Amino acid sequence: MTLGLLGFRHLPQVLEIEQRAYPWPWSEGMFVDSLRNGHLCYHLSEQDRILGYIVVLVTAGECHILNICVDPNHQGKGCGRRLLEHALAAASDLGAEDAFLEVRVSNDPAIKLYERHGFQQVGGRRHYYPAGDQREDALVYRRQLLDLKR
Repeated sequence: MTLGLLGFRHLPQVLEIEQRAYPWPWSEGMFVDSLRNGHLCYHLSEQDRILGYIVVLVTAGECHILNICVDPNHQGKGCGRRLLEHALAAASDLGAEDAFLEVRVSNDPAIKLYERHGFQQVGGRRHYYPAGDQREDALVYRRQLLDLKR
């Protein structure tokens, strides 16, 4: 498996994974905006097949994990861990001292991943995520990145 920069040419694979992984996926426009705005965007691939990706905004000494997704066929194999570790180290190199993210209250695998990587819950957002004709709450997590300074 190799890590690389996510680019516009990867969007067809990314969108296909996004559709299979989430009931309410990101749109193509959201990915285009992230790429155009210079967000940190990485993919993990194997033989030109994308297994997962991460999109991170770095600004004002902080980073915000906007999207992390692993192909459902490759979940539970360490792909999310590799993407998260790589993106956090890159954000730290760019001066981010803290990382933040939101996660659905129902997403137990992601919550476990974040907590194993030092994230701590610092709040919540009511009705943050779409969930059909309802809305789902989000948990807000934070992690300091000072230990990642190289």
